[in-house]
Amino acid sequence: MSDPNQPPRPDGPQDPTPPPAPPSGDPYGGASAGGGTSGQPDYGQAYGQQPGYEQPPGQPAYGLGGEVPGGLLERFLARLIDGILLAIVAGIIEAILAAIFGLSVGGLGVGGSYAYAAVAAVVGTVINLGYFGYLESSRGQTLGKMALKLHVQTMAGALPTLEQAVRRNIWLAFSLVGVVPFVGGLIGALAELVAVIMIAVGISSDSATRRPWTDKYAETRVLKRS
Repeated sequence: MSDPNQPPRPDGPQDPTPPPAPPSGDPYGGASAGGGTSGQPDYGQAYGQQPGYEQPPGQPAYGLGGEVPGGLLERFLARLIDGILLAIVAGIIEAILAAIFGLSVGGLGVGGSYAYAAVAAVVGTVINLGYFGYLESSRGQTLGKMALKLHVQTMAGALPTLEQAVRRNIWLAFSLVGVVPFVGGLIGALAELVAVIMIAVGISSDSATRRPWTDKYAETRVLKRS
């Protein structure tokens, strides 16, 4: 006879195995805190970054957005395009100045007018620095850089200021030495050549950022869009 004090037992067979304990973490069956679901990356992981990847210390986070530091060849070709365009403009201006000073094309050498040489040196420097300073500070690109998909930015990723754009191209001001009679033009040309060589060496030797002394002086960098 059954005990009247015990509650009635349900009909059917009883499973003596206790139910399994719920998994730790999300009570709704998701991943635990800090981890992704099966086959998916952690949400705290940067997009496009492989699991387990760690940025090397001191290495800038280039490559985000498909950008890499501009190499020597691309920057040389961009400067060559800009140089050709500026040479055409300079030739037109020099012809106008020669007409103003009453000089023939054959008389523009050492024996030409000193006043003409001084004015031409100042005007040429202003045009060069104005071209690079304005375009790099207003849109980060000259025409040559547009053609090679290069652009200048600060280390924080913003457009450089006019001062920064002029500072990174300050070596173009060596042409002002042309105001010195007789040897000024030669000294200025040699100084620009030395500056260009130092820039090329700086780009080649710095494989991580490709920043020569001009970019370090201006606190800028040149990136290439892939």
